Amino acid sequence: MEPTPEFVEEEVRGALEVTSSTGKFWLDWDKLKNMLSFQLKQVLLEYPESKMATEQQNASLGETFPHLVKRLDEELRAFIQGPPFTLQRICEILLAARSIYPNLSKLALALEKNLLVTSTITVCTDAYPQTTMPNSNEQDKASEEPPPPTLSNSMPNGVEATGDRDEVMTEVEEANINHNISTDMDSFQEMVGPSETNAAPTENS
Repeated sequence: MEPTPEFVEEEVRGALEVTSSTGKFWLDWDKLKNMLSFQLKQVLLEYPESKMATEQQNASLGETFPHLVKRLDEELRAFIQGPPFTLQRICEILLAARSIYPNLSKLALALEKNLLVTSTITVCTDAYPQTTMPNSNEQDKASEEPPPPTLSNSMPNGVEATGDRDEVMTEVEEANINHNISTDMDSFQEMVGPSETNAAPTENS
């Protein structure tokens, strides 16, 4: 097998997670291909079949473990111009292989199925995503936004207030009372005339 370049595991997983969530890739294909090869070999080694004796491997896998690894790696490296269109699924499998496939033979079959294609995809020219999920920085940024005004336009269900509701309702009630008093006095003056409204009451009621 070709020597696998050393990568930081977090870097590899980060690149694969972006592709598994978006279905796109931004790295140079040769570099990404080496990362996939690195992750592929790491994942295959996690299965107990990799520690079995040669006879047991042949019985369980139909071939030896080294031969299986070499075959899958060669199928991956056969893509020269770009990754297979199944790249997203390949990344999903390599990121969670043990939770998806309980034994190595099923994993190998799934990988082979996704590698035995001919169509490829091209590198993405969109901006590289900073993150695929909302993070704490975005939440902090949202919390830094100025609070809404105390009073807002009336909503279908009535007056919407974000401040002290009791204060707001008091102002609304006072405005209504003052308006009603003014209206009642005008009506009263029209009914009784100016001379009667200026007369002082002679006795208390």
